[in-house]
Amino acid sequence: MRFLRRSSAEQTATTESDAETGQAAAEHAANHNHTPKKGKPTPKRRDAEGKRRGPVPPPPKNQREAIKRSRGNKDERRQAARERRERMMQGDDRYLMPRDKGPVRAYVRDLVDTRRHLMGLFMPLVLIVFATTLAQNLVVQQYATLACMALLVMMVVEGTLLGRYVNKRVRAKYPDHKDRPLSLGWYAFTRAMQIRKLRVPRPRYTPKDIAKIG
Repeated sequence: MRFLRRSSAEQTATTESDAETGQAAAEHAANHNHTPKKGKPTPKRRDAEGKRRGPVPPPPKNQREAIKRSRGNKDERRQAARERRERMMQGDDRYLMPRDKGPVRAYVRDLVDTRRHLMGLFMPLVLIVFATTLAQNLVVQQYATLACMALLVMMVVEGTLLGRYVNKRVRAKYPDHKDRPLSLGWYAFTRAMQIRKLRVPRPRYTPKDIAKIG
């Protein structure tokens, strides 16, 4: 009887120990799989970027300070615009218009800038013709109109010859270029029509530097 009682007590103790061990293991597994909360919501992207950029400047205290800040921003924008304009005038591809980008277009501009063209007189002649219309003199108007028509004919002839010359030089220097001959000819024609000082980008060569163009 004592042996049976002792065995029952030992079995009860073993069962209680196993239960405690199983409960502890379950609690450990639950703690291991449980992800603790952050304690605060995830910050918004705008707030995170604001923290990275630094503190937001305080609002202006008065109207004079607000005007001063706005002038400072305008001066910065104007300075940036002047820098972009100067880079574009120098022929930097990063600041040029799409039609002016690339070594082929730069070479065409150099070919045009190293030659003298009668087409450059078109704009001044248009202004002269417009001035003659204000004079109300039929004889002067007729001569000005004839001169303008003669210049238009010469422009067509000279533009055709210039287009052929440019395409021939471009094919020799850049045989693998993909620009169409008509596109290059028109590009050279429109640049030759402009007054030299108004050309964009600024000419890199003069007619005296024709030997420097390869």
